[in-house]
Amino acid sequence: MNKKMTAILFALLAAILYAVNIPLSKVLLKDVEPVFMAAFLYFGAGLGMSVYSVFTGKLKNEDKLTKKELPYTVGMIILDIAAPICLMIGLNEASSANASLLNNFEIAATSVIALFIFKEVISRKMWLAILLIILSSILLSFEGVESLQFSYGSIYVLLACMCWGLENNCTRMLSSKSTIQIVVLKGVFSGLGSFVVAVITGERLPSLIYIVYVLVLGFVSYGLSIFFYIKAQNELGAAKTSACYAVSPFVGALLSFVILREALSKTYLIALIIMAAGTVLVVLDTLLIRHRHRHTHTFVHTHDGNTHEHIVVHEHGHRHLLNKQGKHFHKHIHSKM
Repeated sequence: MNKKMTAILFALLAAILYAVNIPLSKVLLKDVEPVFMAAFLYFGAGLGMSVYSVFTGKLKNEDKLTKKELPYTVGMIILDIAAPICLMIGLNEASSANASLLNNFEIAATSVIALFIFKEVISRKMWLAILLIILSSILLSFEGVESLQFSYGSIYVLLACMCWGLENNCTRMLSSKSTIQIVVLKGVFSGLGSFVVAVITGERLPSLIYIVYVLVLGFVSYGLSIFFYIKAQNELGAAKTSACYAVSPFVGALLSFVILREALSKTYLIALIIMAAGTVLVVLDTLLIRHRHRHTHTFVHTHDGNTHEHIVVHEHGHRHLLNKQGKHFHKHIHSKM
């Protein structure tokens, strides 16, 4: 299996692990207040990956972060304090299924930020996918099409997605470094930041048994998910990894119906279809690889006793789509210059 397909599998695994977070957090929010929930989720990620690194010894063999990456590291931590707090506040108000699908707005945020700030290339297919995702997010954000009343919880979920969209691009700049170190830093310092916010705002500390539940959930849905996500980012880039991650909201929505027995509305079903169409486009765009080649041909001929030299620059582009076996086919576009 080639590196690209392995990276796609890592991104999908990260998505599935994170999907567990939404419905189970919704259940735990009955006994744990939102900001403390965000804090212990990240503590679980940081502590769990610290224990993993001790037993495996992998941290010793990886490149450590340096002062050069400090601005991106600080940005990553601050955004990882804000994002889960917004998500948990939003989840406390919105349905689990809606919150799960709204998380796909993170794809649009990540891709647009990747384009304008980090100069990643976005194709036409990806732009269409972003528009479909935004349209679906708008539908999911209204409590009722008739009243057109914007959902309070949805606003916070969308804010979380925007924070994570920027954070994904910060993490992309660190993805060649130690994955375990990045996850541990995220977990410990973002968790600590959220903990301080929870204390300042006067939230009640949950009982020990619920702290343990949240820590375990944090290790699985944040720690391991982030670990595989960063591994994928190192090969695919921020926008395309986020595209593969698009499966997460659908798994989360399915789990919401199974675990929480949430009802399906007509608006939700319409939004689901639109979101699914956008997701198909981003996955296809992720699998599509583009190349351009330029060739220079020199022709020499003799005419009337004089030697003439002609230089022709030939450029062609081709696209190929990986199949299940990792093979590909080519579509060529030729142009002379």
